[in-house]
Amino acid sequence: MAYPDDLLGEDEYVVVHKHPHWKMLVVPVLLLFVVVGGGSYLAALAAPTPWHLPAWIALAVVGVVLLAWLTLAPLVRWRTTHFVVTTHRLMVREGVFTRSGIDIPTSRINSVRFRHGLLDRVLGCGTLIVESASDEPLEFDDIPQVEKVHTLLYREVNDDPRDDPGYAGEGR
Repeated sequence: MAYPDDLLGEDEYVVVHKHPHWKMLVVPVLLLFVVVGGGSYLAALAAPTPWHLPAWIALAVVGVVLLAWLTLAPLVRWRTTHFVVTTHRLMVREGVFTRSGIDIPTSRINSVRFRHGLLDRVLGCGTLIVESASDEPLEFDDIPQVEKVHTLLYREVNDDPRDDPGYAGEGR
């Protein structure tokens, strides 16, 4: 999925666009199975009772609320979180109802590091650490293919336009 072009400058294009790694959806999917299984079990227990219809309605209401809170909300949060590297900046956007974002011009980035443990290495994700002119380094967790993103971002940060054969600026 391409990032919206209306957020990009005239000569800016997307180098990398990622959502967080799918591992952050494992627990919500497991909770989906627990809620559906537990609700089905409780509905079966309530079936032989004379008050089974109100019990089923109550179970359905509780089940829908739990599914929306424990499964649907994390899925929507994952889908609306964007990590984007362009030719000019690093952008992070997250949130559903309240959106937040950060833009860091590549010219202001001092260093780029990554970190991933054994499980992250097996799953192919990790934490990207970006040091810029701000006081604290920014850490972006669960970035898929973090080593590739690290390399691409490093290239964008250290890309000198004078190295481009088509460069017609001053000094040549």
